[in-house]
Amino acid sequence: MSDLKKALATPGRSSVAYTDPVLGADRPLTLEIYRAPGYVPGNAVVMVQHGMGRNGGEYRDFWIEPADRHNLLIVATTFSDAAFPGPENYNNGMVRDADGKVRGRDAWGYAVIARVFHAVRDAGATTRTKAHLFGHSAGGQFVHRLLGIEDSASFETAIAGNPGWYSLPTLDRPFPEGLGGIGVTDADIDRLLSFPLTILAGDQDIETSGPSLPAQPEAVAQGPHRFARAHNYLAFGQREAVKRGVICNWRLLVVPGIGHDGDAMSKVAGSVWFEARLPEPARLQALAEKQDSAL
Repeated sequence: MSDLKKALATPGRSSVAYTDPVLGADRPLTLEIYRAPGYVPGNAVVMVQHGMGRNGGEYRDFWIEPADRHNLLIVATTFSDAAFPGPENYNNGMVRDADGKVRGRDAWGYAVIARVFHAVRDAGATTRTKAHLFGHSAGGQFVHRLLGIEDSASFETAIAGNPGWYSLPTLDRPFPEGLGGIGVTDADIDRLLSFPLTILAGDQDIETSGPSLPAQPEAVAQGPHRFARAHNYLAFGQREAVKRGVICNWRLLVVPGIGHDGDAMSKVAGSVWFEARLPEPARLQALAEKQDSAL
């Protein structure tokens, strides 16, 4: 039994070294896994993307409480800073090589997540054909860009929590401000707009400066802080959908009392998906009182 198959079959936490079949051994990954004691292969699988701290193990642990409540399998694919240095190789998906040339799509970081999910299926850990996809902070950037660039057939729904800024759904602006210049098509934009994306925005994520808040002019043009930028992204997508004559299937959920907190937003996402609501006010207050600010 392979290490991955064994880890997926065992309740509790595990960490497994993973070599992507396209990126190869020069770009090692780690899969941080949690299998709830009550999980069975027909239950939901949540693919989790960490923030700029490259702390997949922490993000996996943030999901343990909702996993135990709803009998989930959590798989957090961790892109280390050593193997994937800087935002270009994580948030921005390794779209371009060191010479600035656009790589083949299979070699983009965004393509890895569907391959990991297929490895989970091949190991017999799930009978589902689609996973839930969650990312927070830099992981939220990663998730919404993935949906605009990759075939989203492996994901039934997605949540992007508190991204620092957004790639707008237009070919008129170059990536990463928009999706232009990297081979994305109008059909890709239409597919992105129709995908059931939830943008989670903490109403206290309103810092206007700091080392983790993108501050390039293109980001600042989207709003002074993450909370404003989330609203700008939804409004832009809705306008673009009208122009294209398609439905924008996105929604923005404001999370009261929560700032840039990976732990809280993970638990809110679990409630949104598996209880079809935000947590009760008392629960939100408790989460707000223990703000974690994991990036």
